[in-house]
Formats: sequence, structure tokens, C-alpha cells
Amino acid sequence: MNKPEQQPPEIADFYWMLQMLQTVDVGLVILERDYRIKLWNGFMENHSGITNKQLIDKEIFSIFPNLPRTWIERKVESVFKLGSPAYSTWEQRPHLFPFKSYRPLTGHSERMYQNITFMPLLDPSRKVNQVCLLVYDVTESVTSKLQLEEANIQLEKLSRTDRLTGLNNRGYWEECLQQEYRRSKRASELGKVESSLIIFDIDHFKPVNDTHGHLAGDEVIRAVAKCLKETARDTDFAGRYGGEEFVLLLPDTGVEGALGVAERLRTKIQSLVVKHEDLELNVTVSLGICDFTPELDSFNLWLERADQALYHSKHQGRNQSSVWSKDLATPA
Repeated sequence: MNKPEQQPPEIADFYWMLQMLQTVDVGLVILERDYRIKLWNGFMENHSGITNKQLIDKEIFSIFPNLPRTWIERKVESVFKLGSPAYSTWEQRPHLFPFKSYRPLTGHSERMYQNITFMPLLDPSRKVNQVCLLVYDVTESVTSKLQLEEANIQLEKLSRTDRLTGLNNRGYWEECLQQEYRRSKRASELGKVESSLIIFDIDHFKPVNDTHGHLAGDEVIRAVAKCLKETARDTDFAGRYGGEEFVLLLPDTGVEGALGVAERLRTKIQSLVVKHEDLELNVTVSLGICDFTPELDSFNLWLERADQALYHSKHQGRNQSSVWSKDLATPA
């Protein structure tokens, strides 16, 4: 009985290595100096839908014309020239090959995130004669990282947002006021600076709660907050300071500009009709304004002066705006 013919060890090693290259869960692409493809492994076949036989000895850019040719050539040429690997992470380029993502845990990601390594392949004389592209699918780790970052952003947003109105809450808004106070203080040393603060509250709000209930009061607060959001610019800082009291910080705005903003806001709120169940409620607000001046020795004093102007508006009959002056230092 004839014994089966044994393959030489080097041939057996070759087939073992070839099988490994085809089944490894990493993309392998071997390129010649003229960018002809010499190997396109199973990973690349599965994700591209194109077999190794279809690609062998064809220039990669003729098959994938949308690849970033200049970028790839720069990477590959550096490998040929220096004989050392080159790298690209998903942060630098989310993907090189536009493969779809099939990861079960990351179905919301349409494209596969990829890290790329350009490896030099040496001939027996230690000269680089080919470059191997290793394509790593990092979609799961990337999407987990992005989800965590998004969750942290949302948590941070929640920590500084008033739940009822969606405005900045008191703690975060006071941080903004402190920062603007410090900025204005520094700027005032170099020249003129303009920045203003508006504080206002809803007139006769307690009777609304006492007569119609807290749900009706909440509707009024939300409606006023909506007017405030619509009036504020992107560079302004609007907040709910507590209860029925609101604040608006206006950087780079003098007292005349702040008075104009306050009056627009007041008339907008005055025209409101807040509906709750079978109720229709009318709303007015009283506002106080104080602009930044260099003699302010704290952000608290800035806020206190705006508050004094607010109480002057209330004392004068409500539904109006007042600008702080030294005559208002002691509210009547």
C-alpha cells in the first residue's frame, strides 16, 4: 500500500500562512509600487463584494476611483522611501474603504470605522518592494466611545438646564455671569466695554398659582420662557433664576441696546394669551436693566443693581422696564 505523499515543510507552511491571511478578521491588501493589487484577502472580499481573482494585478484606483488617491500615494511613498510603517486612525479619517457596517451592536452606524496601517514588505535584500495595507474594523469601539461622549454631553446639558423651561438654570447662568464680569473687567482696563444685564419677573404670578393651580402657573412660565428664547441672540445667555424670575445677559451690548431688547421682550409677552384647559391667561412682566461699569466690584453687585431696577418697575406700576441709576440704590 502506497503511503500518501507528504508535502515539503515549506509548502505546508505556505498554505497554512495563506489560509490564515484569508480568514483573519483584518483587511489585507498588498500593493506593488505601481499600485497594482497582489493580495485582497477574505475580509476585503466579504466587505467589498469583489474577489481576489477579480482584482489581482489591477491598479487599485481603477477599481475604487473614489479613494483619496493623493493621500494614499503620500502614505505609500513614505513607506517605500523610509522603510517604516505609516498609520491612520479613524479620528484622522473615519474610513478609507466605504464599507457598510454589519456589526450587530452598532447597527446605527452606516459605515465601518477603520484604522489603517501601511506596512513595508521587504525582499531578501531588505529592500521595500511591496506595501501591505492592514484595515482594522474599529466600529464597535468607536461607536461605544461616541455614544459615551454623547451621553456625557447630554448629562452636562441636563446639569445646567432648567427642566421646566429648557433655559439655563440658576447655577450655570451665574457661572456665565461671573465669566462675563471678569471679561468685562479686563476689557475695561484696555478701553470701553459694553455689556448689560436684564432681570425680570412675571407680574401677579402668585394669584395665578393660587387661583388656577400650579399646572396653569407652569404653562405661564413655559410661555414666558419661549418668548425669552425667541428674543435672545445666539451670543446672549438666558436663564430661569428661580420661580417666576428670569435673567438675560447681553455681552457687547450697551444700556440703550439692552433697553430696546427689554422693551421688545416686554411687548412680546404682553401680547401672549396662555391657554390652559378652558382658561385663557394674559401675562405681563416687569424688567430691570443694569449695564456693566468699571466700578462694579463683583458680579453680585451687578445683579443686585439690576434687581433694584426691577423693583423700581414694580413700584411704578409694573409692566415696564427700568434702567438702574444711583437714584435707585435704595428701592422705594
